[in-house]
Amino acid sequence: MGGLLFAGAVGCGGGGDGGGQDDKKPSGKSKATASATGPQALTEAQLTAASFTDGETVGKYTASEYTLGAPHGDDYTADPAVCQPLVSLAADVTDYDLKSEVNRQADVPDEMLGLTVAVQLRSYGGGDAARVMKALDKAGKECADGFTEVRAVAKGKYLKVEPVEAPELGAGADEARAYHFTILDVKGKLKLHEYLTVVRSGSATLSFRGEITDTKDFGGVPEEVTDAQWEKFRAAVGPK
Repeated sequence: MGGLLFAGAVGCGGGGDGGGQDDKKPSGKSKATASATGPQALTEAQLTAASFTDGETVGKYTASEYTLGAPHGDDYTADPAVCQPLVSLAADVTDYDLKSEVNRQADVPDEMLGLTVAVQLRSYGGGDAARVMKALDKAGKECADGFTEVRAVAKGKYLKVEPVEAPELGAGADEARAYHFTILDVKGKLKLHEYLTVVRSGSATLSFRGEITDTKDFGGVPEEVTDAQWEKFRAAVGPK
């Protein structure tokens, strides 16, 4: 459904006050300095080992490599700009010390119009993962009444951004947020639904964006997907 809907990202749950300084560049610190003072970043190899593998089954869902580019593609922008984290997760990845990224998706192969969950694992240097979560929290509050997503050839309208209950994943999860988006389709006629959950653990964020080619509200990102990915991540990465 990535061609019909608009990329979304996260919000609700613990942590972050959405203060005005959250989306600004760190002052007086190089990226090398920031990386040395925060949680240790994970390599792409570590994230790959911690992610779903191609063909892995999770309940009724099957995981595969994400073939349409990053699910929170940074070529998508938002108007007003404060809403950018709801489009591409980080307000501006050039402003964050992004070290590694792995993208997967989970769906039911026989359901052509069924639910698809885009799964993105990212790791940042320094304290930038926490900064990303704060920026998301701020965007969720300031963009509750909607915003416009801008792409190269189209614009999409988010009508509403609502916080929903984020999963409680236990030890190792520093904070988690989740949002429900009500979105107009590309023709501006149908109201569609997307959900996104983001969990931070140390230097890493685990993002789950659920979408469906239908007007029904499917209720959220499936817990079996978030739980299975979280368990695999913690098993691979270990305690902080």
